[in-house]
Amino acid sequence: MKAIQLEKPQTFRKIEIAEPAKPGPGEAVVTIHRIGICGTDYSGFLGKMPFFSYPRIPGHELGVEVLSVGEGVTNVKPGDKCSVEPYINCQKCYSCRRGHSNCCSGHMTLGVMCDGGMCERFLLPARKLHVSRKLTFDQLALVETLAIGCHAINRGNPQPGEHVLVIGAGPIGLSVIEFARLSGARTIVMDMNAARLQFVREKMGVPDTILLAPGGEADALAALDTITNGQLADVVVDATGSNKSMGGALSYCSFAGRLVYVGITQQEVSFLHAPVLHRREVTIMASRNALPPDFTRIISLIEDGKINTGPWITHHAKFDDMIEVFPTWLKPESGVIKAVVALT
Repeated sequence: MKAIQLEKPQTFRKIEIAEPAKPGPGEAVVTIHRIGICGTDYSGFLGKMPFFSYPRIPGHELGVEVLSVGEGVTNVKPGDKCSVEPYINCQKCYSCRRGHSNCCSGHMTLGVMCDGGMCERFLLPARKLHVSRKLTFDQLALVETLAIGCHAINRGNPQPGEHVLVIGAGPIGLSVIEFARLSGARTIVMDMNAARLQFVREKMGVPDTILLAPGGEADALAALDTITNGQLADVVVDATGSNKSMGGALSYCSFAGRLVYVGITQQEVSFLHAPVLHRREVTIMASRNALPPDFTRIISLIEDGKINTGPWITHHAKFDDMIEVFPTWLKPESGVIKAVVALT
């Protein structure tokens, strides 16, 4: 069975691997149809993803079809089209027992800490499959990206009439924007890339954007102050993964505001305590992965037309062409929002 392995940073190779074992109790074998490429995959390729290990078969944004199931599986059956929740959790640790499966103490993300779905067929716990009767495999491969934004907004819990500032309009930032809009809060987007902000305005219908020029934090703060009538943002979600941006994000928070870090950095994040954090009594939160109900909700929202996936997928590649094409997606001029790899 064919697969693609990231042997080490910047080195993909095609390999042959064994067919998956017959599914045991609670397991399923799926056929992989689509693989979404996200920032984690790019960071893993560049050697910058803190949780990535090598060699690794990547692939965690998956649109799949159930091939066979093991004993006791009732949530899916052969032939079902599914999205994959790629967060393998132990179900036994303190986090799991409290319902926080997204931050299981032994957490393993498919394609990051353990081998993922960039192959033809795959064995996984059936409880990680989320069925749709309507969505295409392309759409199913988008659900995990959207789930990251859904969970981040759930953490910040914006209310109608509040202001949400999303910093960073890459794929994760875009997923945050989708759910910020659905919350009923007024959504504002900040980025250093004018083309991304144009996409946000024209394709996602968010008119309030702020272009952050290098060294232009004071101007950006003034722009936010104007948009919010001096209140600043009740919820700020930083999706950049830049420690500098994450430290500076605090200044955009309102009094009693909430700051959510959904981006990941390996560097220290620093900020002044008394003038902003303490004085404004800001709450700072991390947002990691997503929870099972997020997947169910997103599938329903797409099926009901409340999330338009049309603008999301900008680039496609066949499985056999992926290694050659992948480096081009890293170039800003490529205009990639979301690339998807097709096996069928």
